[in-house]
Amino acid sequence: MSCILSRSRPKSCWMNTAIKASLIWLSLTAVTLAQEESVRPGINDDFLNADPARYVERFEKEGREVYDQRNVIVAALDLKPGMVVADVGAGTGLFTRLIARQVGAEGRVYAVDIAPNFVYELVRDCRRQGFDNVIGVICDARQSTLPPNSVDLVYICDTYHHFEFPYSTLESIHTALREGGRMVVVDFEREEGVSSDWILNHVRAGKSVFRTEIEKAGFELVEEVDFLKDNYGLIFRKR
Repeated sequence: MSCILSRSRPKSCWMNTAIKASLIWLSLTAVTLAQEESVRPGINDDFLNADPARYVERFEKEGREVYDQRNVIVAALDLKPGMVVADVGAGTGLFTRLIARQVGAEGRVYAVDIAPNFVYELVRDCRRQGFDNVIGVICDARQSTLPPNSVDLVYICDTYHHFEFPYSTLESIHTALREGGRMVVVDFEREEGVSSDWILNHVRAGKSVFRTEIEKAGFELVEEVDFLKDNYGLIFRKR
């Protein structure tokens, strides 16, 4: 017997219809994501075979706001011992190491980056410093490659604007987050007439555009941090 939409139909019919609708939606979403076009072709090319040592001097130096405010930022993440966190766009590991210390030996940190050299060197450095709770993950341009339902928090610092296929990548992050999981995005303020030429040319859009993309991908904004000047911080929760 076919299920007909009506107020009096059996609960099983409602469930079957809901399941079919969900499967259709997932199929359409998969097709859409597979067809997503790059929003910034080649933006990550320079990192693919980069020397990590050269970027330590660039990323971990006084005067870079996220470096100067690193401890304040980590405090805002509200980390707890035993949590599983993904540092997406981990780079040289500035925040990976700080997060690993906070979640402790019972926790875990996935250091995710598109550049293999960064991941290999970061994991080696963490082992030298005694952080055995760090796992390296080499992602690709379309997905984080994190295991499904595996993390409590995803942290993305000055990296979202490097997402070449933002909706595909966000979908993979949404899948990786556990129920009620959070995603924290820190990125550059981009304002016409205010931001530097480098920011205007390098960062494809401002906060409102990125927030809209993230909300469309199944996240809700729960808080905005206001202690940064050159950057902003948005805290989302998985819907």
